[in-house]
Amino acid sequence: MEQLVHDSSPDVLVAVAADARLTEDLALSLLNRRDLPREALEALNRNTALSKQRKVRLALVMHAHTPRHISVPTIRHLYTFELMQVALLPGVAADVKRAAEEVLIGRMASVTSGERFTLAKQASGRVAAALLLDKEERILRAALDNARMTEMYVAKALKRDAGTELLAPAVSRHQKWSYRIEVKTALLGNKNTPLARAIQVANELPVNVLKDLLLNVRLTPGLKAHVRGVVEKRAK
Repeated sequence: MEQLVHDSSPDVLVAVAADARLTEDLALSLLNRRDLPREALEALNRNTALSKQRKVRLALVMHAHTPRHISVPTIRHLYTFELMQVALLPGVAADVKRAAEEVLIGRMASVTSGERFTLAKQASGRVAAALLLDKEERILRAALDNARMTEMYVAKALKRDAGTELLAPAVSRHQKWSYRIEVKTALLGNKNTPLARAIQVANELPVNVLKDLLLNVRLTPGLKAHVRGVVEKRAK
């Protein structure tokens, strides 16, 4: 059996994958083969004694040739950090990554504080973005510092109607995001942005952006008056 997992014949590999005598270690050796045919992966998935093994299940999901009708449903049975790994691995197909992210985001309510903190720091940008509205400030700050976080995700979170009581002040002082144009405009439209910082941001934005804000964004009365004053002053 040890020799057969390295055989070049597709028919032999399919037979090996289906064999009840195949061990977990040999199954993992088989799954390390990039040339493993689709039929062998399907046979291994039907080999229930092995496909239920945690490591084998994860390797099946991450294999480039695993059919979607196997990998996507299997994702629901993975553990939290296995899902994170699937979403980050370069060789995994985009739709499989997205499915892993969706399952992970859907589990956030039941994930521990420590796990959320790790996800905020290390997960994909989409998963980290789901933690920008976390009730723990240390977690949302870790998400803001995530290397995969994007301006779009931060701005989108700031445009939420609720849950930004901690986020807006944190972003307004953040050394990276507080200087991005899209984030600045989102900060001005967020009622939880400290007024002093909002006024400072308004002074930094181009006049055409401020005019658009006056027309399309609901600003607090005090901030609206300041923005209108800035626009009028620059028009002179």
